Amino acid sequence: MEHITLLIGIVIVTALVFDFTNGFHDTANAMATTISTGALRPKTAVAMSAGLNLVGAFLSVEVAKTISGGIIDESSGIRPEVIFAGLVGAIIWNLLTWLAGLPSSSSHALFGGLIGATLVSVGTHGVHGQAVVMKVLIPAVAAPFVAGLASMAATRLTYRLARTRAEADTAKGYRAGQIASAALVSLAHGTNDAQKTMGVITLALITGGVVAPHSDPPMWVIASAGLAIALGTYLGGWRIIRTMGKGITDIQPPQGFAAQTGAAATILASSHLGFALSTTQVCSGAVMGSGLGRKGGVVRWSTAGRMVVAWGLTLPAAGLVSAGAAFLADQGTWGVTAVAVSALAIGGGIWAASRRKPVDHTNVNDGPAAEPAGVVTTALQTVAPPPAGPVASPASAPTAAKAVVAPTHPDPVVAPIHPDPVAAPTHPDPAQSPARPAAATS
Repeated sequence: MEHITLLIGIVIVTALVFDFTNGFHDTANAMATTISTGALRPKTAVAMSAGLNLVGAFLSVEVAKTISGGIIDESSGIRPEVIFAGLVGAIIWNLLTWLAGLPSSSSHALFGGLIGATLVSVGTHGVHGQAVVMKVLIPAVAAPFVAGLASMAATRLTYRLARTRAEADTAKGYRAGQIASAALVSLAHGTNDAQKTMGVITLALITGGVVAPHSDPPMWVIASAGLAIALGTYLGGWRIIRTMGKGITDIQPPQGFAAQTGAAATILASSHLGFALSTTQVCSGAVMGSGLGRKGGVVRWSTAGRMVVAWGLTLPAAGLVSAGAAFLADQGTWGVTAVAVSALAIGGGIWAASRRKPVDHTNVNDGPAAEPAGVVTTALQTVAPPPAGPVASPASAPTAAKAVVAPTHPDPVVAPIHPDPVAAPTHPDPAQSPARPAAATS
């Protein structure tokens, strides 16, 4: 029993480490657009998001129930070693995608890790396949489209309503709207993502016989999970904030407000229904929708394509890592120790690699290199071209060009001279001929 108690403690600590990585991995969900448009300073934005994540963790436990008893069958012989292996796979995938600056799904990393470890240690009967399809896979596909369409419609409506107003007149209102909508997303993120760690810890307590099956998370579990995700959020996943705020599309304040509002509505609705969807996918879809909703706005499809690939790989990749970790952990104490040491070594290596090109609050708004226009970008610009700026008149354009390229000769020795009257410039128009002194008469 002492060994089980120690192992459950290791699982709880590992779950809180995952919750911490979830926090800094997903800070971009709430604050990337607010930071990129300058509505809030970077450190102020992440501090506000951290506080609201903590508050959101106390508002609901429906998603935690989905994790602890919905996807994994808690009565199928799941042991704490299995949960530990699943968490290790999720943490490693989170760190890898953070290093690459890709806003992948921490939620799907956790699901993939738990499913992969369970399949190796228990078998297929340990996973509720229908719950995985209904509460994980379908929301994973539908949520980005729903949030993207809502954001695109909201962006177009926002620009239409403000088309007769000067940008300076609406700037203050959009700034306030962005701050309010970012706060709502942070609150929604706490109600969804913090609960996933609560569910994992509760599952570990159930498998160890500490609490009864189908129990709600104890209050200390809720508080510790909320604090862990808030601390991770405060430290800020600056690499992913840069990708979300600058790498997908160039966001203006009306777009940021529309994207955050659409994302918050989608996340809160899913939390109420118990759908453990990916807040990263929801917010990324909303940002893409805001790029398509603005006339002349263009989505950087190469970055979006990398994100979609990462989304598709998250479940199986985390599952494979966790399956290997579960195989080792099943060998006994030495196996659990080997998994823990390997995880620490991999995590340390990823951190060391990230220090070569650090990203923090001082350079988070440095945009990516310009992307060459592809087929999709060109087609979008044809349908919705950017607003045309003032164009110089044909008469003035050559003059301006000559003024720019005409060489100057400050040194009279270098200045060109024309001693030969034949080589001197001619002026066929008498009105433009230079004045000449009258010839002397005898």
